[in-house]
Amino acid sequence: MGKIRLDKFLADMGLGTRSEVKKEIKKGSIQVNGMTVKNPEYKIDTGKDQVTAKGQQVSYAELEYYMLNKPAGVVSATEDKREKTVVDLITEKRRKDLFPVGRLDKDTEGLLLITNDGALAHELLSPRKHVDKTYFVKVKEPVSTEHVKLLETGVDIGEEKLTLPGKISRMAPERTSLCLTIREGKFHQIKRMFQAVDNEVLYLKRLSMGTLELDENLEPGAYRPLTQEEIKRLKEHAGKQKSSDI
Repeated sequence: MGKIRLDKFLADMGLGTRSEVKKEIKKGSIQVNGMTVKNPEYKIDTGKDQVTAKGQQVSYAELEYYMLNKPAGVVSATEDKREKTVVDLITEKRRKDLFPVGRLDKDTEGLLLITNDGALAHELLSPRKHVDKTYFVKVKEPVSTEHVKLLETGVDIGEEKLTLPGKISRMAPERTSLCLTIREGKFHQIKRMFQAVDNEVLYLKRLSMGTLELDENLEPGAYRPLTQEEIKRLKEHAGKQKSSDI
């Protein structure tokens, strides 16, 4: 919060590019506290001043946080010329600078945090922080006890080091569906981990990231703002995670 230029305020809130909002300001379409302002450099106090554009009030949001249940077929990007993106699904966003925290493969479903909080994203994604991420996985072949041991010890996915130990839970009786918690976020990591034990992932859904758990009431493609408690816990957890070279 604080004082910022009127043109930046309007552009940040998605009313157009900086040049487009400058034109609107100079046309006299913008009022601050009921007075028409035609100077794009006019400084406004985002905590106090009332801004309207063509009669519609524009409220300021500095940081936004959304939980998305990512559906299959949507790419984890801010924009794409050919594909629908996860940011496109957030139709009620006020900021134009939102981005997904990390990437889920196009065919992967589940929890994705969409925000413009770069500091939090860095804490959650830093390879040295090892924030837990839990996935529901369906695989082609039953997972043997020996393969569970390997996945929970570390497997060779073609990189310098073995993967960090994973944790398997909620194994189904037929042993072809389970939950796997990992502490890294390498490219196609879970698919590569199961390939390393001669298996194939058929379905993948992220259930949690750090303290943030997917809201079971969200249908694929649906989203909601994070609660203040969720934001607080996520920040506290990410900040407390110790860096490690393990």
